[in-house]
Amino acid sequence: MNLMKYVVKQPLILSGLLLLTACGENAQNTDAPKATAAVKKPQFVFYKDIAIRPGFNFEVISWGKGADSIGGYTILMSDSLKSNYKTLSNERKGIITDAWNMDLDNDGDPEIYIELLSKQKEKDLNVYEYSGGSFNKISFPSLSDRARKSYAGNDEFRIKNGDLFRTYPLVNPKDTSIKAGDKKYLQYRLSGNSFSISELEEEGQ
Repeated sequence: MNLMKYVVKQPLILSGLLLLTACGENAQNTDAPKATAAVKKPQFVFYKDIAIRPGFNFEVISWGKGADSIGGYTILMSDSLKSNYKTLSNERKGIITDAWNMDLDNDGDPEIYIELLSKQKEKDLNVYEYSGGSFNKISFPSLSDRARKSYAGNDEFRIKNGDLFRTYPLVNPKDTSIKAGDKKYLQYRLSGNSFSISELEEEGQ
């Protein structure tokens, strides 16, 4: 009779021990810090589809897994009506903030403008003309040494009535002729794959 009581009690004791162990593990898991999933950086940090005409497109893609300002970009040309596809790739030093199409020299060949933000506040343009089935790089002029004396970035490129303008605030503590709120207005023209710059009193004037 005593043996039967021992046999019956043994499973009950084991069940109780298992229950206590499970409760203890749950309590530990509740107090344990939750693992956070790593945030993955997008592989393509910029993308824009630029339509020239139906079936004729340029796609600008920026990529890179290092610092935001270092990586590469690719321009994909698709002319589906002629079954023609071309690609151009280049390294970049800066963050692509915009891309657009123009025909600033009015020669019928599209130009792809890629706007890059570098040094946190300064902007630059990479320009390619697509002509004769290939991409031709057009050097975009840098600011002159005289202009850079009053330049501290925060510039903006604008397209107005088919023309290209650049505006930036003037900053030069040593030049007393510069007042707060003064700005520089530049207009860019393109002829023979060469840019020229004109200074304006106001944008578009």
